[in-house]
Amino acid sequence: MKASRSLFLAAAAALAGCAGGAAPAAAPARAGALPAVSAADLRQKLFTFAADSMEGREAGTAGNFRGTTWLAAEAKRIGLTPAGENGTWFQEVPLVRRGFDPAPALRAGGSALAYEKDYLSFAAIPQLGFAASFEGTDVPTVFGGRLGDSTAALTEAQVAGKVVVLLAPLNREGKPEWRFWMRYDRKKYAGAKAVAFLTVDIMPSFVLDFLTKPATSLADQATPTAPSGVPFAFAFSDATARAIFGGDPATLAVGATGKPLSGRLVMTTQRVTDTPARNVVALLPGSDPALRGEYVAIGAHNDHIGLMPAAVDHDSLWAFNHVVRPLGAESEGNTATPEQAAQVKAILDSLRKLRAPRADRIANGADDDGSGSVSVLAVAQALVASKVKPKRSILFVWHTGEEKGLWGSAYFTDHPTVPRDSIVAQLNMDMVGRGKPSDSTGAKPGGPAQLQLIGSRRLSTELGDLVEKVNTEGSHAFQFDYTLDANGHPANIYCRSDHYMYARYGIPVPFFTPGVHQDYHMVTDEAQYADADVMGRVGLLVRDVATRVADLDHRPVVDRPKPDPHGG
Repeated sequence: MKASRSLFLAAAAALAGCAGGAAPAAAPARAGALPAVSAADLRQKLFTFAADSMEGREAGTAGNFRGTTWLAAEAKRIGLTPAGENGTWFQEVPLVRRGFDPAPALRAGGSALAYEKDYLSFAAIPQLGFAASFEGTDVPTVFGGRLGDSTAALTEAQVAGKVVVLLAPLNREGKPEWRFWMRYDRKKYAGAKAVAFLTVDIMPSFVLDFLTKPATSLADQATPTAPSGVPFAFAFSDATARAIFGGDPATLAVGATGKPLSGRLVMTTQRVTDTPARNVVALLPGSDPALRGEYVAIGAHNDHIGLMPAAVDHDSLWAFNHVVRPLGAESEGNTATPEQAAQVKAILDSLRKLRAPRADRIANGADDDGSGSVSVLAVAQALVASKVKPKRSILFVWHTGEEKGLWGSAYFTDHPTVPRDSIVAQLNMDMVGRGKPSDSTGAKPGGPAQLQLIGSRRLSTELGDLVEKVNTEGSHAFQFDYTLDANGHPANIYCRSDHYMYARYGIPVPFFTPGVHQDYHMVTDEAQYADADVMGRVGLLVRDVATRVADLDHRPVVDRPKPDPHGG
């Protein structure tokens, strides 16, 4: 699932906390198996797809390229038909890499500033809309006060042609907030040469890591040159501000001037061609000649977040997360109480009796979304083996780049390999491999019968009712949790996985997921911790919902307002 850390790119909200509870009744006896697919087969596939050799399957890397090659081979083995570009299994999703050429150089007066330590740049993030280059000699600097403070403001003349240095805005608790764009007034600083936000010292480690290496973007979203008059954007450390202004920036008067800046930072954009990101697209033709030109899409994402910046001890992280960070990366800021630290030590001591420490930096993404990817394969295999095929065609799409900002699904729905208006519904699976009570982030108790259902009635009341009916009539016995599907919920789950890119075009969607857990976006998200029975049960439900939709004598009625496909 696309992380809330993609706030940095999309300004989404952070996840809410989870609720615990007693385990529900046992799952039906047929749990863990689809026709022609056993739980053991699902588990074996997951170990293959989420193996260390896939290196975390980050979009645009060799690991993801290997993963998509394997998915296509499995789709062919099952008996599906290729439905990508030019008769292939693939749709290449064009990516570009943005980086400085040559290395960035900046001086304050006569002193050199070090990139990463003293300053960073936001030019690699085209979504933020800043200029892609900074070039100048002895560019004047001026202190602009606290971002968002309207009590003291610079005039247009004070801003024009200068580097405006701004304190980070304050959040509701009165603490500095690194997400400066929440309070940034573009018009106010339009005439500046550059703006610099004092955020380096308060940025989370994942943001610092993101900004210190070349950034990859979906080519459709890349904007190498900003409109005329748009400034460049820096992030400065407090020490850099002191070096420029000769004192504590918190005590400076608005309008204070400092040492001039000289340097050259030029962002270049190059197409990723060595290991292209790819959607895998396959088809099961419908059995009804009158309806096979319409499609029920079933999807998951084939990518994860790749390699972490540094290796950590796997078991130490596992123990810490399971006590202190119930939502994995979503709880990254949590610190252990003395009681929790003792719990962590006890768990780790017991693990040390079983095995030696293991250094690990591969974010395997077994649950996110290896579980969904292999479950889509299982659904396809079950439908191919069925004696009676669905009337409408079933379109299987394994999207790439979901973790980067829904790139693959955005590109597929903007450039579909089948007519977009012929897709009557899209069923999305993301993180369907966990089933313990502690794995739930919803309001209902966790366990093999708990399932979050997102978006099923956002566009089509009929589709939402149909999912409920299939669950009941098919004896699937899931307890649907709609808590995180509430309109305006801060988790924003409806917009955080691939289904939304279909929904923005008015295609109704149900999104199936048990939810986020302690190993979310961690190196501990490995196949050994997955629950193949849960994967099989969710796959059964998706198969039955897809079949019921495919056999309707009409398209699911869209009776809710459609969003703007190019809106926020």
